[in-house]
Amino acid sequence: MGKTTLARQVLEAAGPRSHFASADEAVGFDIAWIRAQWEIGRRLVREERSGEAAVLVLDEVQKVPHWSDTVKGLWDQDSASGVPLHVVVLGSSPLLVRKGLTESLAGRFEIVRIRHWSFTEMRDAFGFDLEQFVYFGGYPGAAGLVGEGDEVRWRSYVLDSLVETTISRDVLLTSLIGKPALLRRLFGLACEYSGQVLSYTKMLGHLHDAGNTTTLAHYLDLLDGVGMIGGLQKYSGSAVRRRASSPKLIAHNTGLASAVRGLPFAAVRSNPEQWGRLVETAVGAHLLNHGLTPEYWRERNRQVDFVLETPRAVTAIEVTGGRRKEAPPGLDAFLLRVPEARPLLVGAQGVPLEEFFGNPPERWLV
Repeated sequence: MGKTTLARQVLEAAGPRSHFASADEAVGFDIAWIRAQWEIGRRLVREERSGEAAVLVLDEVQKVPHWSDTVKGLWDQDSASGVPLHVVVLGSSPLLVRKGLTESLAGRFEIVRIRHWSFTEMRDAFGFDLEQFVYFGGYPGAAGLVGEGDEVRWRSYVLDSLVETTISRDVLLTSLIGKPALLRRLFGLACEYSGQVLSYTKMLGHLHDAGNTTTLAHYLDLLDGVGMIGGLQKYSGSAVRRRASSPKLIAHNTGLASAVRGLPFAAVRSNPEQWGRLVETAVGAHLLNHGLTPEYWRERNRQVDFVLETPRAVTAIEVTGGRRKEAPPGLDAFLLRVPEARPLLVGAQGVPLEEFFGNPPERWLV
């Protein structure tokens, strides 16, 4: 996502009262390295006679064993003595970093989430148009391959450098996974069916595995935790029913779905059904990547793509995928069940896709 580049740019703006250190460059990866970098940060504070704060950035911190306990001790020392040192911890393994934060640093941290790149970021940085963003998604490292028109290399980059690295490093090495092959197949299946509701029982049938639905739900939660695949719950007004519902699968980045499916951009764009599913995935990913928790609604053959509930209102979102159609029957049925809900069409006869992706989703919510 470019978090290291982002941190370096911030430090350039901060000036000389900052220090960047990466565990990739450390020898031994022990807590002495953290203490040494921390002391450099403290020295910057002492050298600033005005008493202004300094900034310390520790990158790839998850590679240092017991890093969170060490950071906690040093932070508590500075807090007690009034040392104005701001510490930024970066990690490429979300599960490991989150574990360290929750186990040792309770009450001492604020999370700044670096999410998948948005349409406006890909457009401004790499010249992506709307259709390129919907198909290739928001991966800055792969944008150059898109510009060169080499879809084969782009697909290999996403699958080998991003997907396999994330699964092997962030999931399999940090969690107890009894069936690694099942987890990988689940990821592939979820990408194939992104934008669709699929019960856990049907998943097991597609995966040809004798596992259980609890295992699949756990693996899906792990994939969601590393920003790959989310399983949206069914909106029912009841927390119990939501937990028991079949998930609607949504890739956090449409590039994942496109790379796994393996169909060329031109073939997907010319197929209204496939393109519509990809647009729906892009809308769901846009909501997820802004920290929202969308749900879906379905009753018999009627369905609403996304439902967002806030303390002030319920918003029912229907994605038209660029095809002209009147308000779908599913939306009408939902409004009869939840009369206080607000309808929102995204696409044809509604908010244009480019405008929707170009703004935070909160703009359309009450």
